[in-house]
Amino acid sequence: MQPYGFVALPSPYAGFWLRLVAHIIDGLLIGFSICVVVLIVAAFVGFGIFKDNLDNMDSPDALFTAAIIGAFVTAALVLIVGTWIYYASMESSIHQGTLGKIALGLVVTDLQGRRVTFGRASGRFFAKFITGLIPLALGYIMAGFTEKKQALHDMIASCLVLRKN
Repeated sequence: MQPYGFVALPSPYAGFWLRLVAHIIDGLLIGFSICVVVLIVAAFVGFGIFKDNLDNMDSPDALFTAAIIGAFVTAALVLIVGTWIYYASMESSIHQGTLGKIALGLVVTDLQGRRVTFGRASGRFFAKFITGLIPLALGYIMAGFTEKKQALHDMIASCLVLRKN
């Protein structure tokens, strides 16, 4: 029981649900950006070229040519690099967070509450691949239960996600 007149201040740490909403906002923004880029590329190349290539294929095996596989690998690399640059540059900027985090008043800091470097923000981004390998999203869910509300990638990169004052 709290003494009379005592007001419990909210934790300065951003918990799981706030971070999840920020992640959803960022995912929608990145997804929208990808759609715009794909439509622009398709407009320049033309949709007809894809249809003509598929119509001229003699067998299903021709679909898996080196050019098509190369296009998918290139697209995946561009997506990963673009997403990495977005997260690392935004989290190491003066805003200290992605657009989703900014919208919710969250900032990414080091363990002393200072702005992170691009290198540390990059490490945090790539550590998310390790976090994602843990079944049932437990590496992310642990942000709701650890003392400083850190997910696994935050612990690996020695970062905190805080509510802005």
